[in-house]
Amino acid sequence: MRVERLPDAAAAAQWAAMFIAERARAALQERRRFLLALSGGRTPRPMFEALAQEALPWRHVELFQVDERVAPPASDARNWSHIEPALLAGADAPRAHAHPMPTDAPDLPAAAADYAQELVALAGAPPVLDLVHLGLGSDGHTASLFAGDGALDVDDAWVAVTGTHHGYRRMTLTLPTIDRARCILWLVCGADKAAMLARLVEGDERMPAGRVPRNHALVVADAAAAHSLGQR
Repeated sequence: MRVERLPDAAAAAQWAAMFIAERARAALQERRRFLLALSGGRTPRPMFEALAQEALPWRHVELFQVDERVAPPASDARNWSHIEPALLAGADAPRAHAHPMPTDAPDLPAAAADYAQELVALAGAPPVLDLVHLGLGSDGHTASLFAGDGALDVDDAWVAVTGTHHGYRRMTLTLPTIDRARCILWLVCGADKAAMLARLVEGDERMPAGRVPRNHALVVADAAAAHSLGQR
């Protein structure tokens, strides 16, 4: 696992956006499209804005979600409420190439299965995404894969529905889907993430994030999050 350290969160967001753009250009040259899955939360919002400024042929980019809260479509709690204005509006990306998770559906397991089929239609069976962006929770979760939740151990579906965590049920890509990505990009910022980042880099599988494969993963961290890593 490679770790790229930046002085602050703004620099980390900018660097991560540039890295995604580089991977996108390489994928477009090799395969003529780029399949990207984004996580939510506060940390990546500056990254979304920076990515929107990159000169990319967005008509060849397919945008998926890593996870989403079960909340009304316009709710500020939804990850898509922050991804959509930053990328679809900021980058003028085609809405037909945007694939938000259908967490407002009345039948969530059926909606998760439908989203899995959407993945398969564009990324193959099993689906292979070009890049999956992940965040790291201060409790060691990633995507919406939490310790003790059944979704963490799903190995026969590409998308799963979780129990309630921090007030919301969620829909999430499963570990098998994340594992198959060509590249995994972690964006980790803030001193509250330092202890978990150290465990992630060590490959501590006792936390959900530590179960994500490390051989094709890059961590982009600010100085506050990386201060416990020493010279690794």
